[in-house]
Amino acid sequence: MSVHKPFLSRHVILCTLAMAAVLSAVTWAEPAADMNGVEALRQAGRAFSGVARKATPAVVAVQVETVIRVSSDQYWSPFDDEFFDRFFGFRPRSPQPQERRRTGQASGFIISQDGYVLTNHHVIDQADKIRIMMNDGRVFENVELIGSDEKSDVALLKIPDASDLPCLELGNSDDLEVGEWVIAIGNPFGLTETVTVGIVSAKGRRISQRSDDYQDFIQTDAAINPGNSGGPLLNLDAKVVGINSAIITGTGGYMGVGLAVPINMAVRVKEQLLTTGKVQRGYLGITMQDLTPELAEYFGLKSTNGVLVVSVEEDSPAEKGGLRKDDIIIRIDDRLITNRNEIRNIIGFTVPDTKIKIVVIRNGKERTLEVTVGSREESTLAETSEIGQKLGLKVQNIDAEVARRFNLTEGKGVLIVEVTPGSPADLAGIQPNMVIHSVNRQEVNSVAEFNEALKETEKTKRALLLIRTGRFSQYVLLRLP
Repeated sequence: MSVHKPFLSRHVILCTLAMAAVLSAVTWAEPAADMNGVEALRQAGRAFSGVARKATPAVVAVQVETVIRVSSDQYWSPFDDEFFDRFFGFRPRSPQPQERRRTGQASGFIISQDGYVLTNHHVIDQADKIRIMMNDGRVFENVELIGSDEKSDVALLKIPDASDLPCLELGNSDDLEVGEWVIAIGNPFGLTETVTVGIVSAKGRRISQRSDDYQDFIQTDAAINPGNSGGPLLNLDAKVVGINSAIITGTGGYMGVGLAVPINMAVRVKEQLLTTGKVQRGYLGITMQDLTPELAEYFGLKSTNGVLVVSVEEDSPAEKGGLRKDDIIIRIDDRLITNRNEIRNIIGFTVPDTKIKIVVIRNGKERTLEVTVGSREESTLAETSEIGQKLGLKVQNIDAEVARRFNLTEGKGVLIVEVTPGSPADLAGIQPNMVIHSVNRQEVNSVAEFNEALKETEKTKRALLLIRTGRFSQYVLLRLP
């Protein structure tokens, strides 16, 4: 199984399903004698066609152009040879650096008459030029990137000097139910204005193993293919409930499992991008664990809903707000909590300094705590640098609680908490819970020191790590991809 983020893009494929007959039969109030399966399908088809007619004018093709600079040392010439140099007494000059232009096309949709457009981060990532083509043939050059957020895969664009553009109304993805009809519109394989129909297969899907990714995907069986990325997922009211983002596939194409970013999450990202051009992450300073039936029984709970607090970081917003180890979080503000991914997303998209109410079960009794969400950038559980993430590593400080849990020495080294699959670290056999004691022969005892020692790697493209697991230590040399 592989996860593929669709990208590329031209006409209209309208799919109706036989199950529409059942839906129509339930919702219509006309006498059964006047009904038949064919007429039910016609009515369902008209409903889907109505959504397509209303929404398609606001769905756009997002064309990107990326300039790739190829240096001279990436070329090989038969004249760049010692024999040629000795025989003729000179060596011809190597080719000069050259540029290549790579283009691609995906989807997006207009959300305001003055030209704001939502799409995916991976659609416009590293683009040097963005162009938008509309359903009516208009083309807009030099589209502005307001901002994008890799961790939620959302980007906000602006068509310059736009007015009176068709736009889509945003719905409420929290109200979506499994089994509900949804419609995807986009530009798969260059086929613009393509419409596909399906149902919501599941909600709350998470496909990344990285703890700093924020995912709460809507899963649908509406056909989504390369080029659908950034297009809208709509309900039967023609309101956007998601941004089509990825597919799970074994072939690179549609296999019945499409994933969309919930529009409520995208709106929270959009609002921050519009205000500051970037997304600020909130944080609490806790480690969490989902409840198993055994744990629920131990704590006297009737269900596995809720999340167990495993540890609370010293001097963190959680500690200041009164959260304690072994508390079970069951609600944040008015939202019931069933798993830790929900808490990660809620806190991650909460603007720092916002006060929230957290309801916990402590010693069998409910308590309501008021906690002021902190800023991820200010967290003492500091972020691993960009270089460290390119190597595939996420590390944290070894404080008293971590030292106790893993039988380590407090303040000695940094603990590996995550290794990105397929990264240099993963390929070298590095695993979570190993300890890094030095980087490039510099002792590191904090995330800040780890990040500082990696700065040399930016020049050398290599990182020499001294890693310990148990009582065994060894050097591991990693190379930047």
